[in-house]
Amino acid sequence: MKQTHENLQSTAPSGLPHQQAVQPAAPTTGPLTREELQLGARNHSMPLEALRREVTPPGLHYVLTHFDIPEIDASSWHLRISGAVEMALELSMAALRRDPTITVPVTLECAGNGRSLLNPRPLSQPWIMEGVGTAYWTGVPLAYLLGKAGVLQKAVEVVFTGADAGVQGGVPHHYARSLPIREALRADVVLAYKMNGRELPPQHGYPLRLVVPGWYGMASVKWLESIEVVTAPFSGYQQRVAYRYQDSADDDGTPVSRIRVRSLMVPPGVPDFFTRRRILKHGPVLLQGRAWSGAGAVTGVEVGIDGTWLPAQLEKAFGGYAWLKWTLPWVAEPGEYELSCRATDATGATQPLEQNWNYQGMGNNMVQRISVTVE
Repeated sequence: MKQTHENLQSTAPSGLPHQQAVQPAAPTTGPLTREELQLGARNHSMPLEALRREVTPPGLHYVLTHFDIPEIDASSWHLRISGAVEMALELSMAALRRDPTITVPVTLECAGNGRSLLNPRPLSQPWIMEGVGTAYWTGVPLAYLLGKAGVLQKAVEVVFTGADAGVQGGVPHHYARSLPIREALRADVVLAYKMNGRELPPQHGYPLRLVVPGWYGMASVKWLESIEVVTAPFSGYQQRVAYRYQDSADDDGTPVSRIRVRSLMVPPGVPDFFTRRRILKHGPVLLQGRAWSGAGAVTGVEVGIDGTWLPAQLEKAFGGYAWLKWTLPWVAEPGEYELSCRATDATGATQPLEQNWNYQGMGNNMVQRISVTVE
């Protein structure tokens, strides 16, 4: 029988056996583990001072790579579109570049951003709050290619599979995720081959990646190899086991999808090297940062100064799913302070003051807190 995404929980890379998924080690209150430090060295976050930039350069944009970065020769690479379509397609990069293009500014954030701040702490990539970045993505609208292929009426999801392969939770697989048909057919979902006007860097998915505006980064599959339109929900590891809001290991949970509302502040002054505590000269200072949400437009940002909340001034966002800038003037008197910021979006959602705890450490959008010494 032909193996498809509809009858396999995950597609194992060649030579690796299929196995049952196993849960990761339970959350801990202990120090960072060797494995977490290793993940933290492989992946990298965006330095908070880069919030001053409207667009994040590729080298400052956050990166999360589950397995190894594939080595792909774009001259022999092809994208396959198959499954519940009227006509299967196989496209070279040269053919894709002849198709209509769009450029979309998108803020991407890792679903695990804020994980290391949870108590107890789930064991995975130990993000603090900097797993984010904003870039212009250029490529072919996904809806255009699905239109060329002709999606059949019985289709329910579209599965995207990358070239990166490995083992997670005891399960060998290629990284793969799906989108509901209604999301896949949005006009702003793009198969991108450029980032900020230049060829995709290897770590960002060269030669082609998916970018899904408004969704956490796990949906934007990198090193894209195939697109399959399916007639039953996809049950691969990264969909069925990973990226779920769970109360416990035994809870099936609910899937992670759109980005929860968040704001971040550019740390003012200068840092202490080891603690990163901020040191600031007294006098006028302009506090500033960025805010975003995948569920609706940001409608307000408040800045907390020792727990007193003040409304910030918002600038207009430069894209429907791109962050916006906020500012607040502050006259800093000598002393010790805790600065914070929290955003609210059009759905009425506001960042919580305390952690959004869940078993996998997903979507923790608690407010940022910065300790400042004003001299």
